[in-house]
Amino acid sequence: MIILELFINALIAGILLGGFFAALSIGLSICFGLLDTVNIAHPTFIVAAAFCTFILNANFGIDPILAGIIITPLFFGLGWVIYSLYYQFFEKTSAEALRGLAFFFGLLFITEVVLIISFGVDHRLVNAAYIGKSFGGEFAGISVSVPFRLLSAFVVAAILTLGLQMFLDRSFFGRATRAVHQDMMALSLMGVDPVAIKRIAFAIGLGTCGIAGALMIIVIPIEPAVGRLFIGNVFAIVVLGGLGSISGTLIAAMILGIAESMVSTFFGPSWAPAVSFTILLGVLAFRPTGLLGVGDTR
Repeated sequence: MIILELFINALIAGILLGGFFAALSIGLSICFGLLDTVNIAHPTFIVAAAFCTFILNANFGIDPILAGIIITPLFFGLGWVIYSLYYQFFEKTSAEALRGLAFFFGLLFITEVVLIISFGVDHRLVNAAYIGKSFGGEFAGISVSVPFRLLSAFVVAAILTLGLQMFLDRSFFGRATRAVHQDMMALSLMGVDPVAIKRIAFAIGLGTCGIAGALMIIVIPIEPAVGRLFIGNVFAIVVLGGLGSISGTLIAAMILGIAESMVSTFFGPSWAPAVSFTILLGVLAFRPTGLLGVGDTR
């Protein structure tokens, strides 16, 4: 009975954790999966958004989720500027492979250093009515507990993911974004500027950092270097789900969330970091395009 109780609670925690992982990965799924832009700095921008959320919460008492919504346009604008620079100096000259990757590594370290100078290395938290509380009960002799902080992150992440999925599936912009990495020439012949499409799509991808950062500081304490812990997770989720597949990103995030929760519960948290890459390698051995990939084996 004890093992069953541990299993059920680990399963619930894993599902909720998967929603949190999806929020961290959805923007990278757009930038990397649809635009071929390897934004290695994406998790660090999420941390920056988490610190912005901390400022709004600590100084003005704004709810973290509302703060995340408020700062989203800021990160959308930042994404617009970053892609404009990336295109002008790297992609336009076909130097995006190695030097473009170095550009994002540079952004990662610069952002991290600015955060360290501004906030130090202490962990920061936010205050909200649902943080530190949980609900549950006993069902058939099994005690179940659901933390509100993980539940709120799961709900917001699900809304964000499904909203982006519907937008990309049902809008002309979404279809144009999917066509960018397939045939830019054909898109140009239709009178659509591929660079403008990629600029907006990249800005949307980085804009998701606003919400993701708010969820991050709700779920865990943050410090400037915490983004490095999630680089492996987010890239594994994007590739595992299938490059460019928003729904695949959500499914992959759930799989990794449940797997990490189970491993942490029954084998200890030290084994959890290896789970992402073990599952990724296992799936890619049999399906190189990921779970919902459509033939793109980049």
